[in-house]
Amino acid sequence: MAYDKKKVLVVDDSSVMRQIIKKNLKELGFHDISDAEDGVAALKKLGESPFDLVVSDWNMPKMTGIEFLKEVRKDSGLKGTAFIMVTSEADKSKIVEAVEAGVNQYIVKPFNANQLEEKIKSIFK
Repeated sequence: MAYDKKKVLVVDDSSVMRQIIKKNLKELGFHDISDAEDGVAALKKLGESPFDLVVSDWNMPKMTGIEFLKEVRKDSGLKGTAFIMVTSEADKSKIVEAVEAGVNQYIVKPFNANQLEEKIKSIFK
C-alpha cells in the first residue's frame, strides 16, 4: 500500500518516542509526518491542516491522549481522522474507554515497526 500521500501527526510528550515513531513511519513509506508534544499543540495543528492519521500517546501533560481523542471526535471536520492510541497502559478498562471514545487502533508500548504496520494496514485496508 502506498502511504506516501498520507499525512501523519505523531503526538507524544517524549521527543525520543516521537522520533522512534516517526522513524517507524518513514520505514513504512510515510513522508509527510508532523509532530506535537501534547494534545493542545496537536489540536492546533489539526485545525490548521487535515491529517489522514494521528498516532498519539495516552499519558501527556496539558491534555491526555484520551481527552485529545474525544476533542477530535467531537469536531465535525476532524472526526473522520484515523487515530491510533499508543500507551504503556494494557489495562482492559483503558482499552474499552479508548474504543468507546472512537479510537481506530490501540498499541501498547513497547512495540515495533511490524506491529505499527499491522495497525495501520487494518485502518487503511
